[in-house]
Amino acid sequence: MTKTYQVVGIGNAIVDVLTQSDDSFLDLMGIQKGIMQLVERERGEMLYGAMKERTQAPGGSVANTLAGIGNLGLSTGFIGRVHDDALGRFYAEEMARGGTDFVNPPVPGGELPTSRSMIFVSPDGERSMNTYLGISAELGPDDVADEVAGRAELLFLEGYLYDKPKGKQAFERAARICRDNGGKAGIALSDPFCVDRHRDDFRRLVRELDYVIGNEQEWESLYQTDLSTALEQAAAESGLVVCTRSGHDVVLVRGDEEEIVPVQEVTPVDATGAGDQFAAGFLYGLATGQPLQTCGRMGVAAAAEVIGHFGARPETDLKALFRQSGLI
Repeated sequence: MTKTYQVVGIGNAIVDVLTQSDDSFLDLMGIQKGIMQLVERERGEMLYGAMKERTQAPGGSVANTLAGIGNLGLSTGFIGRVHDDALGRFYAEEMARGGTDFVNPPVPGGELPTSRSMIFVSPDGERSMNTYLGISAELGPDDVADEVAGRAELLFLEGYLYDKPKGKQAFERAARICRDNGGKAGIALSDPFCVDRHRDDFRRLVRELDYVIGNEQEWESLYQTDLSTALEQAAAESGLVVCTRSGHDVVLVRGDEEEIVPVQEVTPVDATGAGDQFAAGFLYGLATGQPLQTCGRMGVAAAAEVIGHFGARPETDLKALFRQSGLI
């Protein structure tokens, strides 16, 4: 199959609704600082109503990554599910405006509303996310078209999809079609709690897929051991292992090849999207055949850009940024 897309992502299509708030507000609302919590529809509506001066943007981990890759000029497609409501139409239009094909049209009828995440950003840049999964959690194998997954050079999958059986089936179908047609498929581990819930499945995916990206807590959770032992085990099993260590460095291991990429210290304005944009820079490097060290440095540069402003997607021309850094 000829390749239409350099990168296709599959994940939750979530509208990010952002506002700034202080720690006392978080305490008052019973929001745990700095982590992602799933909320039911009723609590989601209550938190949405409590937000002052909110801004909205298309979000979802893999969708944010695709926006970064699109910013870098590669052809991208996104497999996700939104309702045919105001937020769903906003989401589909914004993805298309950003240059990513939103391949499944918004779903009409009586299904759940479009997913949204209420994000409270503290003065120190920490984000506290309260996500109502809505219709995106209904993503299933029928949403994966052969001509999309089969025409991807790289497929990028979101670990959160494993929380629903249909999402898991969608994910595995997409990976199989991509790889059967000569593409490469990989996953982001998403978060340590997600890893705890699906440890056996994720351990199997490390063995089966072409690349796996996670942070130090996720890798330690996956193998239930210290980081260096976890990475040693992962490297023995996987094609390519990537570990981001917040504020330290990035470790990339492929067979006998190991690269350590230092991270530049940046005081975050808003930490939202740091991991997603690291993945964007890294996958851009992978898609364009860069050496491992360069892939890692591209990821670090893209992450540094996004934490320097409010919101989870790049605001500057990442390619120009990479040129300035001598990466391309």
